[in-house]
Amino acid sequence: MDRFYSLAHASIDFHFRQTPRDFVVEEIPLYEFSGEGEHLVLFIRKKSLSTLEMVSAIARYLGIQQKEIGYAGLKDKHAMTKQYISLHKKHEEAMDKFEHESIKILSKAYHNNKIRIGHLQGNRFYIKLKKVNPTSAQKIDQALKNISEYGMPNYFGYQRFGNDGDNHILGEQIAKGEKKERNPKIKKLLISAYQSHLFNLWLSRRLEINSLVSSFEVKELEPILNFPNDEIKKMKAQKHPFKLISGDIMEHYPYGRLFDFDGSEHDFERFNTRDISVTGLLCGKKVKT
Repeated sequence: MDRFYSLAHASIDFHFRQTPRDFVVEEIPLYEFSGEGEHLVLFIRKKSLSTLEMVSAIARYLGIQQKEIGYAGLKDKHAMTKQYISLHKKHEEAMDKFEHESIKILSKAYHNNKIRIGHLQGNRFYIKLKKVNPTSAQKIDQALKNISEYGMPNYFGYQRFGNDGDNHILGEQIAKGEKKERNPKIKKLLISAYQSHLFNLWLSRRLEINSLVSSFEVKELEPILNFPNDEIKKMKAQKHPFKLISGDIMEHYPYGRLFDFDGSEHDFERFNTRDISVTGLLCGKKVKT
């Protein structure tokens, strides 16, 4: 899908190669590890391997099933990445002797639960850009300042949709009962890609609406958006480039309760100061109306 972006700067010229030397990702865990418990937590550095390839290599070495190894998220293959995995601590002695040309164990800890998908606060990125001229450097600096002030729309990345970019299509077919997948992990991955695609469609449309609100007058926007006049006026009056709409589901930033946005000035101010953030729907069986 074509994505609508919030920044309207001209194209920026630079050279980037997605290699372990120029692209580094480090996982930030959701919680501190307790130092005790039956789960061994390993902080691992890998290069030129996907997370699933890494898990497969360790599972083969230990002679266990891949599902016995926990991880919080999938990391890029064409990068140097650092992430946490967990497994039963009975494998500690064997892992102390583990050697692999693309995998290195940096540290270990213990915890009382298995690491599961989503158990991460975020990721740190180091990205090396080359052949950046002064004009492009200025554009990059301005874009970063804009992101620092207003944040950035959080699309699901291209890696979510597979090497061929069609995981969401397969996921849609599974969700509609048109296709079957025996492997439960792959099934979950494909359906998740479909959910991500639907979210990206929504987000792209919202960014397009933001652009329209900034570019046209209220009377011009009424037939385009089919919103009430008062709603459009409220959107036009907002300082933030991402325009809030009555009924948006907001969240106390970064990990707070959800609530309905009612258009109050207090909530506008809290949004501008990043005390609250707008959310988007992830479609699925667990959605509550």
